[in-house]
Amino acid sequence: MATIKPFKGLRPPKDLVEQVESRPYDVLESEEARAEAGDNEKSLYHIIKPEINFPVGTSEYDPRVYEEAARQFQMFQDKGWLVQDKEEHYYIYAQTMNGKTQYGLVIGAYVEDYMNGVIKKHELTRRDKEEDRMKHVRVNNANMEPVFFAYPDNAVLDALLKRYAATEPEYDFIAPIDGFGHKFWIVSDPADIATITEEFRKMPSLYIADGHHRSAAAALVGAEKAKQNPNHRGDEEYNYFMAVAFQASQLTILDYNRVLKDLNGLTSEQFLDAIRKNFTVEDKGTEIYKPAKLHEFSLYLDGHWFSLVAKDGTYDNNDPIGVLDVDISSRLILEEILQLGDLRSSNRIDFVGGLRGLAELKRRVDSGEMRAALALYPVSMQQIMDIADSGKIMPPKATWFEPKLRSGLVVHKLS
Repeated sequence: MATIKPFKGLRPPKDLVEQVESRPYDVLESEEARAEAGDNEKSLYHIIKPEINFPVGTSEYDPRVYEEAARQFQMFQDKGWLVQDKEEHYYIYAQTMNGKTQYGLVIGAYVEDYMNGVIKKHELTRRDKEEDRMKHVRVNNANMEPVFFAYPDNAVLDALLKRYAATEPEYDFIAPIDGFGHKFWIVSDPADIATITEEFRKMPSLYIADGHHRSAAAALVGAEKAKQNPNHRGDEEYNYFMAVAFQASQLTILDYNRVLKDLNGLTSEQFLDAIRKNFTVEDKGTEIYKPAKLHEFSLYLDGHWFSLVAKDGTYDNNDPIGVLDVDISSRLILEEILQLGDLRSSNRIDFVGGLRGLAELKRRVDSGEMRAALALYPVSMQQIMDIADSGKIMPPKATWFEPKLRSGLVVHKLS
């Protein structure tokens, strides 16, 4: 059963939230963060992308950069740009994209639940990325940014969320660049806090939707602190890390597409012939063509869009991994035909989140940067949960969640 707790969030005053909040650290490069922060000294980028406070080209892994994160974090508190709540609360965070709103509960997730598999993952993590985030958590003694969870739909929590949604939020703003809406409420009523805790206790599992490296880093630092504390009791704040948990049915997963630098020495016609072994191929012309259903793919090649429909027998409906379109395309096109090797490290492929649209695939191929593009039908949240429940791991670059969580609305201190 899932164990969670409320916490004393560290938050910006209402009138400063739009100066403090930012995109998450891992969706933009250092120079983008530098440009977005500009001359705004209150931007959270000074803490989560602190290399922007050094000369251009300074490595984000430089030891001085981590020290700068801690210095900035302390300054934000000293200047009152982040102020800690006096009581433990849960928080509600709503995001609106294209007219659709999803409501998340900001919680303290239990480190032991991550370690024993109650909090389930569907992606592999890289140790170097884990260690980077662990250093950031250690030096700040805080979870600066939340991880993104999903939980099975729950009628009691749904009613509670709708009740709060009808009230005035603490924060309410439209984010720059993407124009998505963000609202934030404080849950301070003891009865509501008890209800949230109890409803989560009934859940057999929580699921990491996005933020596998942040989850691993937060949990590992928590476990590290427990081991280092000779008087460890189990109720210390470091036993929990910050997450925003959404009902699974509310989440939007976009397609996560591929652009290919070469055809492994094949001509276009040889490539298409090789694809025809396992797919029914249809030329759709020059207008952008988006896959309409599972097991259909769009290929952009030589100015034309092609529909590729996987033939019967090329996938196993009883295998939660083998039935995935990302697995089908990886096995039968990227590995069998193009021999790309490990997708995480290959320099012959790049990945494009669905928010950019298929026009971005076309642009990158037409520019000559890429030779071809492959568009996939989005993975469903149910597929992700089935895979996590089976204990299996999804192929790399399979999911793209939008909207992304904004950072800086609330911070969780570990002591």
